[in-house]
Amino acid sequence: MITINNLVKTYNDRPVIDIRHLRIESGVITGLVGNNGAGKTTLFRLLLDLVRASEGEALLQGQDVAMTETWKGFTAAYLDETFLPGYLTPEEYFYFTGRLNRLSKTSVDEALAAMSTFFNDGILNTGKYIRDLSKGNQAKVGIAACLLRKPEVLILDEPFANLDPSSQLILVDMLRQLSADSGNAILVSSHDINHITGLCHRILLMERGTIIKDIDTTADTLQALAEYFRTKLPASPAGAVSQPGMK
Repeated sequence: MITINNLVKTYNDRPVIDIRHLRIESGVITGLVGNNGAGKTTLFRLLLDLVRASEGEALLQGQDVAMTETWKGFTAAYLDETFLPGYLTPEEYFYFTGRLNRLSKTSVDEALAAMSTFFNDGILNTGKYIRDLSKGNQAKVGIAACLLRKPEVLILDEPFANLDPSSQLILVDMLRQLSADSGNAILVSSHDINHITGLCHRILLMERGTIIKDIDTTADTLQALAEYFRTKLPASPAGAVSQPGMK
């Protein structure tokens, strides 16, 4: 599980994260949504000890991420392609990840075979380095490396970005299956409220570094989120006239 207590991060004396208490249980897929600048990626970086909190603590399975490194053994995360070793081929990276997690080559091969539909012939046996793959295929490599481990805690930042529609739907199914099989804690951020409401049991709505709504997902959640974000649309300039065919 993921627990946050009085977590604050400030830059130039301005708080960008201020979350007093949050608990994300194992066995629950939790979605994090919010407009640009809401603090989603900063929160993930705090959870992964990539930046240090100004106050408070973040705990993964009861372990303070700033005080120990043992949580890294049961946690997997993909934030963006800059965390990938571009000088390796996908196969080299997957086998390296497998060795780090004491997985045999056979186990890695079996896991990759199960993800063949997700890869869609664009990842394995291409002879390309990771740096030469498209953004979407780089994301697939990063996500797949996380799933190889079947981690107790999984954190994914905008995993649907850059994926084609078919791959997005496959990823939703893969994450659902992982949750059903492993009962792990999964935290996913996305700007795609359709996918996030279809995937997640719980939605956290974030604004200006705080969680302003904590929603158990129902059939009405997508509409409620859509109505909320419509209120955030910028006002049309005074006197602006829409023209046919223009949006």
